[in-house]
Amino acid sequence: MTATAALPARHDDILGQPRGLAWLSGTQFWEAFSLYGMQALLTLYMVGQLLLPGHAEHVLGLDATRRAIESVTGPLSTQAFAVQMFGLWAGLVRFTPVFGGLIGDRLLGRRRTIMLGCLLMTAGHFCMAFDASFLLALLLLMLGTGCANSNLFSQVGALYGPDDRRRDDGLQLYYFALNCGAFAAPIVCGWMGQQFGWHLAFALAGFGMLAGLVVYALGGRHLPPDPPRVARAARPPLTGSEW
Repeated sequence: MTATAALPARHDDILGQPRGLAWLSGTQFWEAFSLYGMQALLTLYMVGQLLLPGHAEHVLGLDATRRAIESVTGPLSTQAFAVQMFGLWAGLVRFTPVFGGLIGDRLLGRRRTIMLGCLLMTAGHFCMAFDASFLLALLLLMLGTGCANSNLFSQVGALYGPDDRRRDDGLQLYYFALNCGAFAAPIVCGWMGQQFGWHLAFALAGFGMLAGLVVYALGGRHLPPDPPRVARAARPPLTGSEW
């Protein structure tokens, strides 16, 4: 079979794609819904409630965090501090998948790492429902996103052989599910926040991530197995000529 030939469809394929793609795309939809729903509310929540008197003093570790940030930026208004907090968190979230991929490939395996990431994100969303655990929530969400995202993408790639032309279409469907979740989340969670309050909106994001965890667990038998973790072979020290 050449690199341009398509592999024959299996009897359990859906619309010509591996059945596991539907489960991984469903998981990614809910992961994106929960993350982008929370992200859309975060700065508004900090400015409109969390950092105001009566709430800010209840947040564990907030004073130390503010002093650390202002030691670099100088004194900040409430709005400027909220923007700095959001930017710092968003930057770290984009960096953590590097470590999530290493954990999935070398330590726990992809499936366990994804399950761990979903659990951490679910816990983080529900911690957002309380002022005191706000910083803990951000940490859990950051770690959970790193564990889940990179390994979900790796599992999508593992659904296809090296000569399978369906891979490109499958990745498009996967990203379509991600974008649908990211598009719907700010609308739904924003409406929930306006109508019923910030904490219920964050709880909705938590239930979204919980739904993603359920979808992933139900589709387990359709997902690719984890690649074997091969121990590094011992290498002799470099000789003088090799240096």
